Amino acid sequence: MTSDPYAAARASAENLARLSGQERHDVAVVLGSGWAPAADALGTPAAEFDLAEVGGFPAPTVAGHVPLARSVLVGGTRVLIYLGRIHLYEGNSVHAVVHGVRTAAAAGCKVVVLTNASGGINPAFGSGQPVLISDHLNLTGKSPLTGPEPPAGYGPRFTDLSQLYSPRLRALARQANPSLPEGVYAALPGPHYETPAEIRMLRTAGADMVGMSTALEAIAAHHAGAEVLGVSLVTNPAAGLSDSGLDHLEVLDVAKQAASRVGDLLRAVLPRMIADGSA
Repeated sequence: MTSDPYAAARASAENLARLSGQERHDVAVVLGSGWAPAADALGTPAAEFDLAEVGGFPAPTVAGHVPLARSVLVGGTRVLIYLGRIHLYEGNSVHAVVHGVRTAAAAGCKVVVLTNASGGINPAFGSGQPVLISDHLNLTGKSPLTGPEPPAGYGPRFTDLSQLYSPRLRALARQANPSLPEGVYAALPGPHYETPAEIRMLRTAGADMVGMSTALEAIAAHHAGAEVLGVSLVTNPAAGLSDSGLDHLEVLDVAKQAASRVGDLLRAVLPRMIADGSA
């Protein structure tokens, strides 16, 4: 990746247009661990391509994340779907972690949907429960805005995050499924799971779910001018909240079982994300 992450995103967006055969996309969806069935629920892709061909995407090293992207027409909305993501804990830089959402914004996306698998801290959220992210705690110690002053066309370095997770998009999701709860997502660097003491700390701080992604991408997408919707799928109770230990394979299994249902929700909502707003 070039030393200028914004130039790298523009270059990748040009490659994306060539590979997909689409000059621009409207909405980007980033799928979390085990969420691949949601991509199938969104419809037949007009194009599918390896992210290595797009440029700037390190290969993921985590099970449940596939280095592929799809271009899908959902209603009249052109959707870019990333079938996985990379993480800080894989040894990647923060700019590499957010390269996907910056590329999406450079490709024309006015909305970015971020999904993940999480551990449930709020006892009301059982395994398999999708939760709309209303806010986050960024405990990674990183920011995608670190570095030189952003170029023209992006938000200021000191970006306001008070409306980071779009109330408009959350309202659209609740119209499609009124039973969807909301919660605060705590992002930690990983890759180890949290200790019970850390979970008690996070609960006191106001977190409802905990995971190892999403927050940095949300900041970068918002900074690039996109509206952000976050959907977290609770796959297990967080550390110390059940008698069983934590296992990544269990996370993937629960996510795969529930992801297609959430994919159906997204298929109903995605066309309205552009049609119903000024985005």
